[in-house]
Amino acid sequence: MRIGILTGGGDVPGLNHAIKAVVYRAAELGHQVIGLRRGWEGLTHLNMDDEQSRARYVYPLDREVTRTVDRTGGTFLHTSRTNPASMKKLPDFLNPADFPQREVTKKGITSTVWDITKHVLKNIEALKLDYLVAIGGDDTLSYAARLDKEGVKIVCIPKTMDNDVQNTEYCIGFSTAITRATDAISRQRTTVGSHERIGVFRVFGRDAGYTALYTAYVQSIRCCIPEYTVNLDRLIELLLEDKRENPSNYCLVVLSEGAKWEGYTVREYGEPDAFGHRKKMNVAEDLADEIKKRTGEETLVSDLTYELRSGSPDFIDSMVAITFGNMAVDAILEGASGTMTAIVKGCYTMMPIPDPKLGPRSVDVATMYDTVQYRPNYAGKIGLPVFLTRV
Repeated sequence: MRIGILTGGGDVPGLNHAIKAVVYRAAELGHQVIGLRRGWEGLTHLNMDDEQSRARYVYPLDREVTRTVDRTGGTFLHTSRTNPASMKKLPDFLNPADFPQREVTKKGITSTVWDITKHVLKNIEALKLDYLVAIGGDDTLSYAARLDKEGVKIVCIPKTMDNDVQNTEYCIGFSTAITRATDAISRQRTTVGSHERIGVFRVFGRDAGYTALYTAYVQSIRCCIPEYTVNLDRLIELLLEDKRENPSNYCLVVLSEGAKWEGYTVREYGEPDAFGHRKKMNVAEDLADEIKKRTGEETLVSDLTYELRSGSPDFIDSMVAITFGNMAVDAILEGASGTMTAIVKGCYTMMPIPDPKLGPRSVDVATMYDTVQYRPNYAGKIGLPVFLTRV
């Protein structure tokens, strides 16, 4: 068989481990793997009649090519936020008249977009791909679900440091992200404490608060997540209480990028990407300004976002990525399609590609978040999987 593989969306540590696992296992069984560069762009911008285009986007993979890729983070196949079903700009070699178009309005901005799935299917056929392995988060997997409906044989691997893909309790990148966040906050305690300030940290989490919640869980600090709108007066009261009760006279709070308080709307900037997302302004800066204005307390703001997805994966992400890669090959050998590697009830399993209509998976506020103390809920963990959540 010829198996195509791509990585889409934001990079996370562990992607190269998953790619290598697929290549090594497939090669061992006599199958060929074709890397598609830059995620879905590798199928939207590929012009099979152009040698330079083929060289840019098509990368035959074997054991030699992938032998050392797991020694670094990121994805050596590169990535992009391309949505073939909603293209704002087409490659020059494509005629817009050949594809259906529509007007879409997202975040108050109206754009003309084209659905070039027909071209994607043509390239998959021209590449003679028997299967496609798509590694990505909810955006990347939403288009994988579309290809599944079009009859493409496809298997997915979930990755996102937000850990918010439906149908799985774990996504590649999450463990490294929260490990890096806890390490960074632990180091910065010395600076916050030396100046007797309130440390305000921002981590990724556009729609789901898992990264902030789990970081706060092990650091024993307050946190704000997108799933619950806090009361600003109450939050500041708790932070001042923490500061007073700390012999070193400092305190810490970690915020998801999508966190909010009553009367506050997360500010955004720039044009929406292919999946309708705009970049978010730093909510930690806004909270720090409010603290200063209301109390006169000095703050220290630290943005931990991109730091958390850089570098090599930790042990858990390495192990899960390798296992997911091998599971994907197992699924292909069994003839499965429209399926995704997953962890459910703490065990490895295969699940359907999530329905895009479900959106991101969210923190269960009732069981996981203390809405009075604005911190993780530490009670009732007996019988839960290791990551304290169920699909």
